[in-house]
Amino acid sequence: MEALFLHKAFDARVAPFNLRGRHEGEHLIKVAAVGLCGSDLHYYKDGGIGAAKITRPFVLGHEFAGWVEEDLPALGLKRGSLVAVDPNKACGQCPHCEAGFENLCPKVEFIGAPPFDGAMTGHLWVPESQIVCIPEGMSAVEAVMLEPLGVAIHAVDLAKPRLLETIILLGCGPVGLLILEVLKASGAGDIFVVEPLEHRRAMALKLGARNASASLHEAVAWTGTSGAPLVIEATNSADGMRDAVLAARIGGRVVLVGIPDGDIYTLPAAEARRRGLKIKFSRRMGHVYPRAIELVSRGLVDVKSMISHRFELKDAPRAFQLHADNAPGMIKSMIFPNGRE
Repeated sequence: MEALFLHKAFDARVAPFNLRGRHEGEHLIKVAAVGLCGSDLHYYKDGGIGAAKITRPFVLGHEFAGWVEEDLPALGLKRGSLVAVDPNKACGQCPHCEAGFENLCPKVEFIGAPPFDGAMTGHLWVPESQIVCIPEGMSAVEAVMLEPLGVAIHAVDLAKPRLLETIILLGCGPVGLLILEVLKASGAGDIFVVEPLEHRRAMALKLGARNASASLHEAVAWTGTSGAPLVIEATNSADGMRDAVLAARIGGRVVLVGIPDGDIYTLPAAEARRRGLKIKFSRRMGHVYPRAIELVSRGLVDVKSMISHRFELKDAPRAFQLHADNAPGMIKSMIFPNGRE
């Protein structure tokens, strides 16, 4: 079979892939669909994220769903059942895991993050503990989107929005849009969006934002005060932290979700100190799949409307380049290694 290999920054190629041998406790998954995530794009543009560098040709893809290739009685699954996959395998034994921070485990084995090959290929071995059963009738694309939805749920958990609270949301890529939907389902008040791309602002308005602008100053003005009590940042900009600080009112809270290009933030220290802000960083998720499944099943979030493009595996390098170029209309791309949905 073939896979999409990332060799270095801006060098993605489809080439033959040899599936490794089976490890104990693993099951073979035939990949139905893979989401192109913002972190995948950072690997593509920067050749790594922080200390996680591309040192050999590497297969991306951690948002995925697929069909089990054998009966799994322990999970109540028959061969051919569609499942989602939690890419995060924390060690479960370190002090961080024991304290409830499995998403921050330093010993994590994360599918689709170096050196662990991801799902942009036809088949993949997955530990049984990471297979997520989904309700009958859920589509492959919806199952894929449970992972980024989980990231959004975790971010909102950290934010602790208050009932009818005014919020400024910076960035409306897929995770930003999912955060918007989770905030609406959580009883948030007016959500004012700052997003430079017009088509993403339009999607934010469709999904329930009160207003959307390319201007941070305009969004702050909409709050009617000197900023919002809660600001959530989900951009890929080195200015994301700075803008989040400037969007927050005195005594406000800030949650930083985005990964900045170049792995560097800029921050006006005095502006943050003088506001007395509470700032939290969000990474990946905890045990949120049951809530993600419930939100989709009950129709409280729409994860399919932001799927703007679909690609076969052979066209995946072009998908990465289009996203890197911020091509018009690009929001979320799905890649289908075994043919279109």
